[in-house]
Amino acid sequence: MVVASSSVRRGSAGSGMNEQAGWQFLNHGGEVLPSVRVDGYNIGLRDKEGFVGDKANTGAFLEKLEELRLLYRKAGNDPLGEEATEEIKRKQIDEMLTGDDLNAAALVHGALEEFARSLSGVIRRFLRTASWQRTERIVIGGGFRESRVGRLAIARTQALLSGEGVKVEVVPITLHPDEAGLIGSLHLLPPYVLANHDGMLAVDIGGRNIRAGIVLSQVDKQADLGRAKVEKLVIWRHADDEPARTAAIGRLGEMLQDLRSRAEKNKIRLTPVIGVGCPGAIRPDGSIARGGQNLPGANWEGANFNLPAALLKFVPKIGGQATHIVLHNDAVVQGLSEVPRMGDVKRWGILTIGTGLGNARFTNRKKEEGRASAR
Repeated sequence: MVVASSSVRRGSAGSGMNEQAGWQFLNHGGEVLPSVRVDGYNIGLRDKEGFVGDKANTGAFLEKLEELRLLYRKAGNDPLGEEATEEIKRKQIDEMLTGDDLNAAALVHGALEEFARSLSGVIRRFLRTASWQRTERIVIGGGFRESRVGRLAIARTQALLSGEGVKVEVVPITLHPDEAGLIGSLHLLPPYVLANHDGMLAVDIGGRNIRAGIVLSQVDKQADLGRAKVEKLVIWRHADDEPARTAAIGRLGEMLQDLRSRAEKNKIRLTPVIGVGCPGAIRPDGSIARGGQNLPGANWEGANFNLPAALLKFVPKIGGQATHIVLHNDAVVQGLSEVPRMGDVKRWGILTIGTGLGNARFTNRKKEEGRASAR
């Protein structure tokens, strides 16, 4: 069985499910999805210095800022004062860019330039891999994109790549990253699963935060889910609490229970499927093969732990129907939120800049092929 469920039921009355197709589409970490084919994700590129992605995550930007601060300190004038670099918030850095202290602005711009050069180098490395060749557009997601310095770094990266003759478009993710990681779960499901329902529960597990929410498909307003929205978002910054794995799963389970209750109270018809995005390489049985080292606690990886099965204990039913959970890589899910805006290209990818550097590459499927697989 490839689906975590309290019981596997096909074509339940009033569910909108297709009797013949049943639940077979709910393969964890699936390669073929309704709108796209996942060509590759969670690629761990390495060079002599280690993982290439470590050169373009949030920590890498802070390292470059610290290196420049050291130079200023040697000259006896650090415009950022005594505060440790790792304690400086993104909002503070953004304010420095537009503030009256030109030395502070110059320092941040210097770090931004160095980071953009690193990011452009990382992108060139990805484009040389088999699964990323002929990529036309790369979306930059993750928390770094939400800051002004992040958006400037993305724009500068595009300029650098264009100047080097690299024919790829680099753009920030359209939706707020907190919402994109939830809305993308809708695209894990064929259209008939969303029929007769208003939306679904979705989860995005990250290295610092766990997000859960009620996602409304609004498919009646826009068939490609381009008007989907998050009706309720709950964020738990688990990095502050440093919980063990069991405690983290318990807290997430409670979040899902509360969201289900809210949906019932507000008469929101939820499909009995929960979409979950999580770092790492996802096996078809729902276990995490590798890449879960930043998750709260320990021992998320390997055959002895199954995240969908663990969550199912907290929400065995939704709307009176047996719950099904579909798990995929978090960069894949965040990238899927861009599907409605990728109709003008064929091959595209996403890099999520956060605690690590998530990655996924997609090829759009023909509409005829997608409809055939969803029937």
